[in-house]
This record gives sequence, C-alpha cells and structure tokens, in this order.
Amino acid sequence: MTSRFIGWLLNLRWPMRWAVIGALVAIVAAVTSAVGATGWEYTNSPEFCGEFCHTMPPEYVAYKLSPHARVACVDCHLGNEGVVQTVPRKAMEMKHVGYMLFAAYEPPIYVKNLRPARDTCEKCHSPDKFSTDTFVEIQRFEENVENSQTRTYLIVKTGGGSRREGLGRGIHWHIESEVYYYTDDKHKQTIPYIREVSPDGQVKEYYDVEAGLPPDFGEQVEEELHRMDCIDCHTRISHYFRSPEDAVDDAIARHQIDRTIPEIKKHGVDILDQKYKTIESGLKNIESLDEWYQENYPDFYADNQDSIQQAIGELKEILKVTVFPNLEIGWKTHANNAGHREFPGCFRCHDGKHTSPDGETIRLECNICHSIPEVVREGGAAPVLSIDKPGEPDSHLDSNWLARHRYKFDDTCASCHDVSNPGGTDDSSFCSNSACHATEWKFAGLNAPAIRDLVAPPPVPGSLEPRPVPHPIAPRTDCLICHGEDGVRPYPVENNHPSYEQDLCTRCHQPTLSDTETTHVVPRIPHPLQGRRAQCLVCHSLDGFKPYPINHLGRTTTTCVYCHKEITDPQSLAVLIPHLVENHKDRCLECHSKDAVEPFPDNHEDREIDTCLLCHNTTEKHEAISGATLKTVPPRIPHPLEGHDDCLRCHATDSIKPLPTLGHEGRTAVMCQICHEPDDPSLEDVSDPPTIPHELEGLDDCLVCHAEDSYIPFPSTHQKLTPDTCQLCHQLEEG
Repeated sequence: MTSRFIGWLLNLRWPMRWAVIGALVAIVAAVTSAVGATGWEYTNSPEFCGEFCHTMPPEYVAYKLSPHARVACVDCHLGNEGVVQTVPRKAMEMKHVGYMLFAAYEPPIYVKNLRPARDTCEKCHSPDKFSTDTFVEIQRFEENVENSQTRTYLIVKTGGGSRREGLGRGIHWHIESEVYYYTDDKHKQTIPYIREVSPDGQVKEYYDVEAGLPPDFGEQVEEELHRMDCIDCHTRISHYFRSPEDAVDDAIARHQIDRTIPEIKKHGVDILDQKYKTIESGLKNIESLDEWYQENYPDFYADNQDSIQQAIGELKEILKVTVFPNLEIGWKTHANNAGHREFPGCFRCHDGKHTSPDGETIRLECNICHSIPEVVREGGAAPVLSIDKPGEPDSHLDSNWLARHRYKFDDTCASCHDVSNPGGTDDSSFCSNSACHATEWKFAGLNAPAIRDLVAPPPVPGSLEPRPVPHPIAPRTDCLICHGEDGVRPYPVENNHPSYEQDLCTRCHQPTLSDTETTHVVPRIPHPLQGRRAQCLVCHSLDGFKPYPINHLGRTTTTCVYCHKEITDPQSLAVLIPHLVENHKDRCLECHSKDAVEPFPDNHEDREIDTCLLCHNTTEKHEAISGATLKTVPPRIPHPLEGHDDCLRCHATDSIKPLPTLGHEGRTAVMCQICHEPDDPSLEDVSDPPTIPHELEGLDDCLVCHAEDSYIPFPSTHQKLTPDTCQLCHQLEEG
C-alpha cells in the first residue's frame, strides 16, 4: 500500500506533488503538536503528580484538603512562569522518574529545589497587599473525662503592605523588609544568625547568644545567607498534616465527634499519635475503642453506641489523611513553621535570645503578631477585645521587655493590668493568663544565661532608696531565711544591716503587692521528700526537667523547703517499678523509651537512665515509705534455655502457656530474660525432659500413643500441646 501511494505521488505533476507533501507535513505537525500539548498538560496536572507518582500519596491527600487545592503542583515546584523557563526545569526534574522506577529514594521525602516565593507565591499574592487584623477563636478540649472546653480569642495582625504607603507592619513585615538568615540545618529549624537591612541601607546583625559565633560570622557566611520569604514560615501551606490534638479538637468543635463521650479527646489523641507499621493496624486499633467503652463505660455505651461508632469513623478518616506508615510520614516529619506551639516556627528568630552586639534583641512579645490571648473556660462569657492599639510605656518598648518584666513587677503594673495572682494559670486576671503561664514554651530562650545577665538588675541598687520587696509578705514571713548574711540573696554588707532585727525589714523595704495572703501561692511539692531531700536540684536546676524560675538562681537545696511544703498524700507517690531492678538498672529504656512496650510519658523525654530511680521506687523502697507490701517478683524460667531461647513458641498469646494479656502485648522474645531469669542451675538436670527412645520415621504423630487417654499419656500439664511442639523439649535418644 505504501509503494502504491509513493508511485501515485511520483506520477503527480510538481505543483500538485508539493501540495500533497505540504499537506502531509502539516497533518503530522498538527498531530505531533496536539499529542505533545496533551502530554505536557497531563504531566503538569496534579493528578499526574499525585496518582501516577507512587511516592506522592501523602502529599496529594494533604494537597486536596489545603487552601491551594486548585493550584497546580508545578506552579510551586517549577515556578509559575513561561514555557521557555519551565521546559528546562522540567527536563532537569526527569531524574525523579528514575528515582521512582528504581525506588532510589529514602523516606520520609523532603523537597530540595522549591522555587523562591517571587516565582511562585508572589505570582498570585501581591507582597504590596495589606491585610487588616483578623479575629480568631480557637477551641480546645482538655484530656479529661468531661473533655472540658476552653476558648481562646485573639486578633491576628497579618499586616504587610509597603512602607512607602505608610504600611509595612505586622506579620507580613518580613516580606516587605530585607531579612537574611544563615542555617546549617537542612530543615531550617535552627537559625543562629540573622541580618536585617533597613530601607536606608543600615545593617543590624543578631546572634543566638548560645551559639558562640564570632563577631565576623556574617562575613564568613555571606554567600550562604538566605533572604526570608513566604515559604520560610508557610512551610506546610499546601501539604499540612495536622497534629492529633488539633485534628481531634477540630472534629469535636464541628460536632463530628460527640463531646459527651467520656475521655474521647484523650483516647483519640493517644491512638492517632502512635506509630503504626501499616494503616490497617491503626484502623484496627481505633476499632478497639468500641470494646473499651463497652467495658469501662457500659451504661454510657448502652445508650450511645451510635455516637461512639460515629466517633470511631471520624478518627479513622483523620488517621487516613495524617498517617502514612509506608512512607514514614506523619505530622511530626515535616515542620509547620506558621506558629510556635508544635514546632519552633516564629521562635527560630523571635525566641528572646537573638541579640545584637549593642544589646538589642529580636523582640519576643505576643502582641507583635497578635493580641494577648484571652482564654475563656467552660461557661464563661467571651471577652471584649479592643481593636484600638493603646500606647505602651517606654519600658514596654525595650526589646528585652518580656525577659526583663519579671524583675520590674511592682504596683505600677496595676495602672493598666489586673495583677492579682501574678504568674498564675487560672485566667482570673491579666497576670494569670494560662495562654502564657500554663504552657511550656520549649522553643523560647528567655532563660539563656546571657539573657539573664543582660536583663537582671544589679545586686545592689545604685541609689540610696531602699529596694522594694518583689514578692508578697505574709505576717510570719522570715526575711532572714533568704536575706541573712549567708542567705541566697544576702543583705548589703554595710555595718548597719547585720544589727537589724527581722521586724525592721519592712520599715524601709515595702512589699509590691498588698494582698499578702492570697496573691501568691507557692507550689507544693507533689511527691514525698523521704530519700530525696538533698536531690531537689537534680530535677529542678535551671537545666533540669522542671527548672526553677529565674529568680531562684543561687538558691540551695536546703532553702527549698522553707517555702515549698510537701504533699503527704500517698497517692502522690510516683509509679512503682513492678519488677526486680537488680542487674537491670541500665536497661530501663529497653522497655520504657518513647516507642517501646510501655513508653514513658511525654514529659519524660530526654531524661537519663540514671535518674529513673530518683522518683520510681523499687518494691523495697516503696514499702519503707508507705508500709505497703507488693508481690512483684516475675516467675522464674523452670527449664534449661539451651535450644529453647525462642520463648514465644510456647508463650505467645495463643500458645501452650500464653503470656499474660495485661502488660505483655508487643513484647518480643529478646525481652523475656530482662525480667524472667533462669531457675537455679542445679535444677537443670532435674527439669530435663525425657528423651524419645525410638525412631521418628513413620512415628512423627506423637499424640497417637501419647494423647491424654492413649498408650503412654502425656502429663496433665501438656494439655493443648500439638505434635509439632513435642520436639521443642524432647530430643531423640542417642544411639
């Protein structure tokens, strides 16, 4: 057919022949263009990225739930620019096809070559746009039986805009301004050096006071500085994996999960925050909630099965869009820096310890980016938030004010603020705001030694005026306990002070708080002191698990109990160690690390093994303190271990002698001998099982002769044994 067409074409006259050839070329070009354009469009589509590429399911799921669900993936990953710029970039990205085909990638996957914001975000979002303040309500639910609700109200100062229009303030000030930073952390979670260039060209450098950088560090890393843009904060704007706490709070607030279900917040968060090898195991764990409520809240379960099933269904949906075990991706793997609760975020720079050589610090204050949060507890009325921007006194404009204000607290604060219960967490006043004082701001650095030295007042005032007392004074307060000649904060060494009696102190030194009985409650010691009286600073030093306040610097263990009294309630004892500790003191974390069989609580992270026994008593120590008696010795192993070291053959859940169902779930054979020790070696010969006195060929079904009612029955302890387990203990007789 082809030869006939060519013959026909050659027989045509030249004008007609060229016309046919031109038509054919045009048709081929049109088809090629159509196919190429279709292929280009398809390979640029989110469906291609998310469904064809098997490494992208987590990102694709999160993308479809994000504010950018209608923005093509390539607009951010290749840049929203013309074909001339995009084609070469796309050609360079072909290497990812090879990675996918040969599985040459290591999960979790992180983006490495994202285009800068000016080529992506700013193609749609104008950096000159000014956003007005936004009112925000945040609903939280506590992890208790009632799932108690708190509502936090604040105004977010998004801002932005251009200085030439009299704007350029608020959170988006960073986009209008020239801010550069250095980091050697590939995830950009640690930023030790920052440079700000003002509109008139003046340069100010800020150094993390704990990084130990030289004065010329900025010059050394000049070529490695990054200019701050949108993506430095909005790291998860299109692929956000919510934390379990946020996801469950949101589901309860939207009534997708019934808040009346007892402890549903706690159990929902606990289940979602676990690590799973497969998504199916996670879904199965969620389904176990039905049985748990049936056993623990039978009356509620009987009347509310439908709401429990709905909650289980919602938790499953949350798990499916937040946990991806096959690619090791979850809410913790990719930081969300648009905040400062779960990740460093804003506190990478605004942590209160990035200071310039002249002592100015990048400000760490709530009201730079949002108003002071107003927390409303159950049944309380929403506060009236002022949209006015009141003037601040000069002291508050100090860039170190938040670190310094603890030393400046006096009766002048009451002119603007309710100062009752200062430092409290009951939300009864401005100074007892739980949004500030009830949260452990682990990413802030106000307690860095260099910052303390910078903001703390001198030990002796420079004026002749007596220093005010910065704490309440009760009628029986003994000032000399802390302020005696050898006390924590001794009085001046001038000759006139040693002769003063305690009752003369307040004649010159006036307390700053009037309500001396109720304004300041000293925390009680929530554990017994017996055996720990000399160990307070092990846990409560400045760098300990629960550090003391900055104004306690220099205090000694012997002075702690002057103010802090012990709670003697036996219920306050730390959890007992329910097994022998001898020979296992250095192995606590084998069973009790974060991902182990019985993990320690969240607040125990980073604790060392040698501190476990400071709080957790052995049986003997507990009996000495409380008089209680516990039988906690694990059973010994009554047979030789040689040849029988795979304990789970006989002691698995459905095996001959199953391990206990309570507390042994998930344990492996290698863990058994941590608690269970072999019996006395002298008994090994006694416990050796009888040998098999005949050949096994043709006689391998042991239960034909040795069943319970057979020729030579097995002992009563061998019930449920199967023929394939006999030779685990009984060996063929030699010869």
